[in-house]
Amino acid sequence: MLSRGFSGFRRPQPPREIPEGQYYETGFPVLTYGPTERVSQSDWKFTIDLGEGGFKSWTWDDLMAMPQTDIHTDIHCVTKWSMLDSDWKGVDLDVFFEQAGLGEDIAEDYLMFRSFGGYTTNLPVADVRGGKAYLVHEFGGEPITPEHGGPVRMIVPHLYFWKSAKWVESIRFMDEDAPGFWEANGYHMYGDPWKEQRYWGD
Repeated sequence: MLSRGFSGFRRPQPPREIPEGQYYETGFPVLTYGPTERVSQSDWKFTIDLGEGGFKSWTWDDLMAMPQTDIHTDIHCVTKWSMLDSDWKGVDLDVFFEQAGLGEDIAEDYLMFRSFGGYTTNLPVADVRGGKAYLVHEFGGEPITPEHGGPVRMIVPHLYFWKSAKWVESIRFMDEDAPGFWEANGYHMYGDPWKEQRYWGD
């Protein structure tokens, strides 16, 4: 029996505007397609494919020796939750580009991230430069757990969170845009949460 005062579950109200169709989440839901990858710090390596220029790779120790950035940002998941004021620590992707000898004028317009386990997602190069994308190893002052993409994951906060690849392993550049895993299965090629670009045709 329901009392007259029963009104069902009420989600907390966000402290500021969030994209249309999203709800405010105070936790950090775990959403992964397939098994959780278990990659040790000693086995982790990140590689940029430089094409004819070969490859440039970094180990966990290399990552820890690089300039670290504290990132305070909002996150918007395509499954409609938004987490505000999240705190991360990691390295700006521009630092990797600089150490790989890549200047401001990267010839290709697109890139593909690949994760341990085979997950891929595509992004325009312009959307990972200028402090827009990071390889992060801490969340909320603690090491990122495997369920959330540790030991190292990407964050690209201005796009839906499926673009922020967990267990990130490598990057390769592309002359033309091509779909990654979720993009090939119906998700939008770009994924702007403020335009609700969730699926093909949005």
